[in-house]
Order: sequence, then structure tokens, then C-alpha cells
Amino acid sequence: MTQRKNELKQRATQAIIAHAFLRLESALTIALTIILVALFPQPFPWWQWWYWLVLGVIGEALIVYTSITDEMTSRRVVADLLRKEFNPGEIHSVEYRQRVEKALEYRQRIEQHVRSADAGVLRDHLVDTTAGIADWVANVFGLAKRLDRYHNDPMLLRDRRDLPGEIAGLRSRLQREDNAAVREQLQQAIASKQEQLVSLEKLQNVMERAVYQLETTLTALGTVYSQIQLIQAKDIDSGREQRLRDDIADQVADLQALQETLDEVYGSST
Repeated sequence: MTQRKNELKQRATQAIIAHAFLRLESALTIALTIILVALFPQPFPWWQWWYWLVLGVIGEALIVYTSITDEMTSRRVVADLLRKEFNPGEIHSVEYRQRVEKALEYRQRIEQHVRSADAGVLRDHLVDTTAGIADWVANVFGLAKRLDRYHNDPMLLRDRRDLPGEIAGLRSRLQREDNAAVREQLQQAIASKQEQLVSLEKLQNVMERAVYQLETTLTALGTVYSQIQLIQAKDIDSGREQRLRDDIADQVADLQALQETLDEVYGSST
């Protein structure tokens, strides 16, 4: 989780810096510097043309600095970064796409509330407490994508529909077959298809767990959002925010474990 947090922070910083260079103010500063160097290289006897370059670099540095330190800009850039990384548009199912949208909205609202707190110990603790929310959203996105893939997999849909009938047909043939070699082949085929059916049923059970976990996680995100608004400075010493931090970490761990199970069962079923 710490690694993901550091990676996200690094990508967010890079995105904010890139945003700073693409700002209108940045374009105007660069254009003005070029014009002044070209048309007014020495407006005063003591002036050197490269002074304009120095002023342009200083102005550009100030634009980058204000972009990084401006909380509204940082919030917007990070929100856009998360939306690109966990793009709901990649999910075909409207139901699961809406779940991802809801998770992203909760994360954005939680971030807004934390950043709006007065600078100091409380806000620092809230930032630390909610650091795992990005991992939470990432896992919600992962679950939604796996569920979407499962429900739109034509081979799995076909196998779940056809296997029971195929097994029944093979058993009917087995009852009528007199040849020992053919009976053995039929028994092997039945055993193989039964094993595949059991694997598909296991996958279905795990997917049902994933649906429940997805709903539980979204409910928990809503709970975190409400609890964050209730936390005051006095709650830091009471351990309330530490319990909330532990709850977030536990939820992330559960989500990651479920995704690993999904991948394992899905792979064996396909």
C-alpha cells in the first residue's frame, strides 16, 4: 500500500508539473520572452538580451511553484489522474461502471473535506488517515473489471448453459453402451465435464462474493466520508482517527485478497 501511495504521489507531482507548463500563463510567459528577446534585445544601454531569458525562467518557475502549492489545482489534477487510471469507460456493464463512478466521487469528496480543514495537526492526521483511499478505489476498479469480464465472457456463458445438458447426454449414452472401451471413454469425458462444472460453480460463488464485497466497500466508503466530517482535533488523542485508519487498511487488504482469489479461480475455470 505504501508503494502504491508513493507511486501515485510521484505520478500526481509529474501531472501537476506538466499541467503547469500547459497553463495559459505559462504559454504567455514563454511567448512574451521570445518576443522581447527578438524585438527588444537591449531596451537600455546596460541591458543584456539574455536578461529576458532569466526573467522568463523565473516567471515559469513561479508558475510551476504556484501550481504545485495551490490545493485546488492539485486536487483537480489528482482527480483527473485517478479518473484516467481507473477509467469507468473501460467497463462495459452500466451497473459496475456506476459503482466505479460512485467510488471516485466518494474519494473526491473525502479529499475535498480533508484539504478544506485548517492547516495543522488535524489536517496532517486526516491526510495520513485517508492515504489508503486511493488503494481502496483501485481495488473497487479491479473488482468491477473482473466482474464485468466474467459477465461478458461468451465462453463461460456458453459453458454454464451447455455443460449440464452435455453431462446428462453422456450419462444417457453410458447407460446404453455395451462396449467396455467406449464406456471407459464416456466415463472419463463425464468426469472431465463434471470437474469443469464444479470449477464454474466455484467461480460463480466467488463472483457472488465479489458483488457483495463491492457493495460493502461502497457502503464503507460512504461511512468513511461521514466519519471524516465528524472527526475533530480532540479525536486525534482519543484514537478515533487511528481506528478509522486501521479500518481502511483492513478493507484494502480484504479487497486485494479477494482479487487474488478471483484471478486464481477464474484462471482455473477458463
